[in-house]
Amino acid sequence: MAIKVLVIDDSAFMRRVIVSILEKDPEIQVIGYARNGVEGLAKIEKLKPDVVTLDIEMPEMDGLETLKRIMSTNPLPVVMLSAHTTEGAFLTIRALELGALDFVGKPEGKNGIEMLSEELPRKIKVATIAKINRYVESTRWPSKTVPKEQLVSRPSSPIEVVGIAASTGGPTALQKVLVSVPPGIMAGFVVVQHMPRGFTGPFANRLNELCRLEVKEACQNDEVRPGRVLIAPAGYQVEFNRTGTIVTINITEDQGKKSLYKPSADIMFRSLAKAYGNRSLAVILTGMGNDGTEGLKEIKAARSLVLAQDKSSCIVFGMPKSAIEAGVVDRVVPLSDMASTIVNLVQRESWR
Repeated sequence: MAIKVLVIDDSAFMRRVIVSILEKDPEIQVIGYARNGVEGLAKIEKLKPDVVTLDIEMPEMDGLETLKRIMSTNPLPVVMLSAHTTEGAFLTIRALELGALDFVGKPEGKNGIEMLSEELPRKIKVATIAKINRYVESTRWPSKTVPKEQLVSRPSSPIEVVGIAASTGGPTALQKVLVSVPPGIMAGFVVVQHMPRGFTGPFANRLNELCRLEVKEACQNDEVRPGRVLIAPAGYQVEFNRTGTIVTINITEDQGKKSLYKPSADIMFRSLAKAYGNRSLAVILTGMGNDGTEGLKEIKAARSLVLAQDKSSCIVFGMPKSAIEAGVVDRVVPLSDMASTIVNLVQRESWR
């Protein structure tokens, strides 16, 4: 049965573009469109779509208010359409906090339409397997206290860095984890979150507002240091350079390292293993696909520990599932316990 999609956008041009793209996919059926949030809410009630695409900036009722009402009354998978502007990126990050599953950038020129033609159908299909009810719960504000963690085994060496990878559902999962980490933690963090160009900077800024750690988008030669979180910039790969005890970020193009993702968790984890040996901790969170699994094999070969988010708390149990099935995960952890597990390992407490 085809996936039923409702398109909510005030631009007649964008509605035509979206409908044209989606109608080419036999697995997707556009069952209607709306020109603003008020009309959209009425059509959701009447047409019962499986997935909604939602513009952010609209008259009468904007996308954020529409999203709030959808998620409070009739939770559905929602894919946002966002302008490639600083304000558009900020509003998109806010939409993810409110419960939107994912987003795509509005097309700019022919290349933008080609990219939208690839991304939008794929994200709509992912949306149909996402756990929206759990996602709504996960957007509730996380506690800043670190609960006592169930412990499992002592890391063989002090942990100097925590590498985290995520995709679909990752922004909210990362927020939950990082907000709960205390500022005195004796490890740095490097994060790969799959996002389009122009969005990782605003995402890092938002996390910096919420967290007690320093959070920033990674730049060339940034130092990895305790209490700092570096977010890999979209469109590039992140690797590490070590000089004595100092480790810095190396921002690169693919340079022959063919990867579907920029940034790639595989590339980040491989370089992490090389730079830190057995002094790293790797974490794989919610997301579609298998990015990270190959890199985690090298993390394990270096005798470091790997945590994976459990199925019940994942929005999409793809990346963690792949890593678990490959046998490279030491412990499967609910999202609610992830921060305390990380903190306990870094602070060198034993796991039970």
